[in-house]
Amino acid sequence: MNRPLTALFAAFEAALVVAIGIAIPLAPLTVLWGAQFGFAMNWTDFWRASVDIWLLGHGADVRMTLDPTVAASLGLVGADAAFPVTIAVLGFAVLTLLLGVRAGRRVSETRFRLLGELVAVGTFGGLSALATLSALHPFARPSIVQGVLLPTAVFGVGILIGSLRTQRAVGDDSGSSIKDWVNDWHPTVRTVVEVGLRGGAAAIAAIVAVSAVAVAVLLAANYAGIVALYESLHTEVLGGIALTGAELAFLPNVVVWAASWFAGPGFAIGAGSAVSPLGTTLGPLPAIPLLGALPTGDLAYGFLGLLVPIIAGFLAGALLRPRLFRPDWRSSLAAGASIGIVAGLLLGLLAWFSSGAAGPGRLAVVGPDPLAVGLWTALEVGLAAIIGMLSAARLRSGVNDEKAEVPER
Repeated sequence: MNRPLTALFAAFEAALVVAIGIAIPLAPLTVLWGAQFGFAMNWTDFWRASVDIWLLGHGADVRMTLDPTVAASLGLVGADAAFPVTIAVLGFAVLTLLLGVRAGRRVSETRFRLLGELVAVGTFGGLSALATLSALHPFARPSIVQGVLLPTAVFGVGILIGSLRTQRAVGDDSGSSIKDWVNDWHPTVRTVVEVGLRGGAAAIAAIVAVSAVAVAVLLAANYAGIVALYESLHTEVLGGIALTGAELAFLPNVVVWAASWFAGPGFAIGAGSAVSPLGTTLGPLPAIPLLGALPTGDLAYGFLGLLVPIIAGFLAGALLRPRLFRPDWRSSLAAGASIGIVAGLLLGLLAWFSSGAAGPGRLAVVGPDPLAVGLWTALEVGLAAIIGMLSAARLRSGVNDEKAEVPER
């Protein structure tokens, strides 16, 4: 494949990712436009709404101004003034990242890998800019800078991951100056850093996996209440499908909120509210069926949820201790602390991405506190990882002593 074909192929891959992302909300909204509104409204309103949803999914802020009639019906303080919506619908960001990984792998298989990657990211950025500019409206105005940079950054990370995976698969070590620099570190430092990165990522993966299972259980257990909320909205079939699609896109946020709950600080659904293992305080909630799965009142054994990050950190430390170059107590302390720091940073960032303003008034505070989540996670996972490493060392020492006491025949 020559240079022009590589550039064309990369541009097509980027355009496909943008098209898929915007088409997900646009398709049901277009059906809604025809079936429920009888093509009476302007279709461009649905296009702008789809672009706004896609941009919100990548963290771009959208400044909203509600119609006076709608604002009055909400009964929220400040609904009659312009307000920012900053909460990210993470399902779209996850989709863009995964499609970016796929595009990065396909582009990396061409002869002109660097050219293809640059063209793909540049094309994605240009299309993001066009989409953002097409969505500008007095009632919903996305941030132009964020609308261009944030989706492109997510796609660029996916391209990078896909490219690195392809290079590793084919054994291509070109451009490995960073790897060579890391290999020059002292083996003790290098293994401590490696164990910290692996252990922190593994601990957070375990916490998120448990959180996803917990969310699924809550949805199943509160199925009747969720259905009742659907019926109270009178959305009909098409409206219910569109609402369910939006909730599915928001599901990754809920999983991160559940992980923040297990970490201890929990999360908020509006200013003054709190959902945590130590108690739940909820004010008036928007009529969103997904919120029907929220626990209400104090849980008798909610504090047991704190065992999830502790167990994850303990197992990460115990299982990764053999990877240390010199597994003495100093290295174990350093590695355990690094596992906690990495875990705190990762879950703190996830909490940051999943929180923000979701509406006017008290809905300006939705989601977990990133700083509190990061600090609590670092403390819980770090201490547990240190204990796990020292326990594994003690266990290994005891096994060696028993072997030494066995008499030779």
